[in-house]
Amino acid sequence: MALQPQHSVSEPERDYALRQLVTESAFASTTTALTSGVILTAFALHLGASNLVIGVLASAPFLGQLLQAPTILLVERLRQRKLISVASSLIGRGMLALMALSAFLPRDLAIGALILGQLVLCGMAAVGSCAWSAWMRDLAPEDRLGWVFARRTSFAAAISLVAGIAAAVVLDRTPEGSWWRSVTFGALYGLGFVSGLVSAWLTARIPEPAMPPQPDVQLGLMALLREPLTDRNFRQLTIFLAAWQFAINLATPFFTVFIVQQLGFDMTFVMVLSVVSQLSNLIALRNWGALADRFANKSVLLVAAPTYIACIVAMIGASQIAHGPWLVAYLVVLHLIMGGAVAGATLATTSIALKLSPKGSSTAYVATAGLATAVAAGIAPILGGAFADFFRLRQFELLLRWTSPQGVAIVSPLRLSQWDFYFLIAGVLGLYAIHRLALVQETGEIRRREMVQQVLLHTRRSVRNISTVAGLRGLTDLPAGFLRDASLRARFLRRQRFADRD
Repeated sequence: MALQPQHSVSEPERDYALRQLVTESAFASTTTALTSGVILTAFALHLGASNLVIGVLASAPFLGQLLQAPTILLVERLRQRKLISVASSLIGRGMLALMALSAFLPRDLAIGALILGQLVLCGMAAVGSCAWSAWMRDLAPEDRLGWVFARRTSFAAAISLVAGIAAAVVLDRTPEGSWWRSVTFGALYGLGFVSGLVSAWLTARIPEPAMPPQPDVQLGLMALLREPLTDRNFRQLTIFLAAWQFAINLATPFFTVFIVQQLGFDMTFVMVLSVVSQLSNLIALRNWGALADRFANKSVLLVAAPTYIACIVAMIGASQIAHGPWLVAYLVVLHLIMGGAVAGATLATTSIALKLSPKGSSTAYVATAGLATAVAAGIAPILGGAFADFFRLRQFELLLRWTSPQGVAIVSPLRLSQWDFYFLIAGVLGLYAIHRLALVQETGEIRRREMVQQVLLHTRRSVRNISTVAGLRGLTDLPAGFLRDASLRARFLRRQRFADRD
């Protein structure tokens, strides 16, 4: 297994690499599903962490992105992106063993180990991601970027769905605050550690095209970062990505805390909502990928981003509904819409940064965008956790007063408290981010109204497909179908090349 770059990558090797990307995503997503998101927040709450600690844990993936700055120089000088990606993956995922051990440590020591492990894990993930993104930019054909990442993300979402359900079932069988729940969290992080090692091994088997010859003049870090910022269009994209990440990460990391503490649901219900969102994400991804390739990533963002922001603001409605079946239904529907919207937003933001960066020297471009979003997204949840107590002691209430001969009636149709304020603020900031997106130019983009029509058309087709027995069976076979499609496509391309030679 060589970690050195190749001077050229043949088409069969490229097809193999694209299939390997899908397989690797299964293990990477298993690691993520078992050790982040709802699981991480539940683990922190189990250990007795404060809102500020939860905010720090949520900000770690973004603060870790700051390491992309020195990684740019490392990639440009070492010019071995696979080596950097695999080594950083092994170091970072090694921290999952420490986080598994923290389940059995005293409270303060456990929380410290959890924070340390999360910071190192996310920092190394950022280093690997910087090298990996530039590597994939040169490996995947430009006209298949959306196709590749949609299938990779879809397969990852399917595996995350299964892992999320399994985690919910296991956690549901352990009493809150018990020793067995500590064992459960330790086991989840242990499995994540093993799965992460397999992911790193599979990544090492993917070929890496050699970077262009190193220039005689060595550029410093500031010179490398200056080049993307002098590109007006990419600068507009960077501003949008930073504003977007700040808006959504001010509130979304605290969804679990909001649902558990303010609405009064248990962690099992939170896991169910997470599974619902992932299922919606899985169904929507294929359509978003096709639309991104056909009509540009910006067109996808102009529909998916406002929808996701609207869902964040709509979380306020959950605190206005009495605890019962209607509230459960409201949250389920909201997470269905949110899962579909975040699928398009995540896919498009990843692809558009790659697409608007020049081929062969995309490292600095991708890293510059990553640094800007890291600062914005890293600050947002820390501010959220720091000001949690401030908003907890404050409440806004709208009162309607009705006077009649029978007396005076006072009705309160709107009551905002604690996390509701974050959802409202995130909505306002989200509108600004969407305004910045309008200034970005991308080839092939269409108007928002036309894109909405295309989304509705694809959605109706998807609903018709899954409304039949064959469609439901196809949904369950989705990951295997992707692999079969990729395999058939590779065979067809090989036969076509052999025919051309003859």
